[in-house]
Amino acid sequence: MTNATPHAPHRTLAAPDGFDNWLTAFRDQVEGRLTAALDHQLVDTPPRLARALRHTTLDGGKRFRPALVFLGSLIGRPWPETDESRFDSLWPAAIAVELVHVYSLVHDDLPSMDDDDLRRGRPTLHRAFDEATAILAGDALQSLAFTTLAEAQADTATRLDWTRRLAAAIGPAGMVGGQAIDLALAGQVGEDGAPDLARLADLHDRKTGALIRASLVMGARWAGLPERQLRLVDDFGRLLGRAFQIQDDILDVTGSAEDLGKTPGKDAATDKCSYVTVAGLDGARRELDDTVRHAHAVLWELATLGADGQALSACLDFVTRRRY
Repeated sequence: MTNATPHAPHRTLAAPDGFDNWLTAFRDQVEGRLTAALDHQLVDTPPRLARALRHTTLDGGKRFRPALVFLGSLIGRPWPETDESRFDSLWPAAIAVELVHVYSLVHDDLPSMDDDDLRRGRPTLHRAFDEATAILAGDALQSLAFTTLAEAQADTATRLDWTRRLAAAIGPAGMVGGQAIDLALAGQVGEDGAPDLARLADLHDRKTGALIRASLVMGARWAGLPERQLRLVDDFGRLLGRAFQIQDDILDVTGSAEDLGKTPGKDAATDKCSYVTVAGLDGARRELDDTVRHAHAVLWELATLGADGQALSACLDFVTRRRY
């Protein structure tokens, strides 16, 4: 894939106007890279499936997880980064992460899972096409993600590390396991045996946090961060993922369909276990504040080891104040 993807203009990591503007510019570049990746990999794909893959992958989303791959590579370096050409070999990891994320959304929206009709401001894939096509598209996106890593112009050790981390993050001990727990706990809010916050944190550390965590570490590992710092980045990624989910749960109550691009109020309507349904809105906000404090403590520890966490701090701030 890498050889078929054109070089992006060298503004990928520049952020003179702050994190939000950087993420917006980065999102445009992800769009171009994803389009090139699909053009390369869908040549022999049946037309209807190819249309479904383009429909669900392109023109939407925050592109937050591929951004984390690049942010992970900047730990210990000044931010914004100015020498950007050396980051070209990191793009396959970022694209693979986004393809996996899109697959997770497609399957999460299915009638047998969360049964949602709206995603990224458009009909979910099983509504726009049909349920069978959505299942197949999700399967295909997983395959495309790992093909992208296999074709990456990186050394063998890096490609193996990326593959192992991504597979573990989305497997039975990670995202898929979290989804299984989520389904098993549905309807238990307010009942005997309902999950407490510790069990809820474990659920979402798997379902949402594992991929966020892996994205950061994949970038940091590529950049050659020392093992001690890598462990701290992994810990920060866990807390960042948890903060992301808590904010998601808060926005499910306080946000609008226009801002969110998906149906608000779904958690309460379907008796799902969220930070709000378990702890209440004020309790969820307290949990978010506590998670952010712990995350900043990890950044402080990174700083004592000489690693610049400016980019991660800006990212954490974005996560906690976002409205979509």
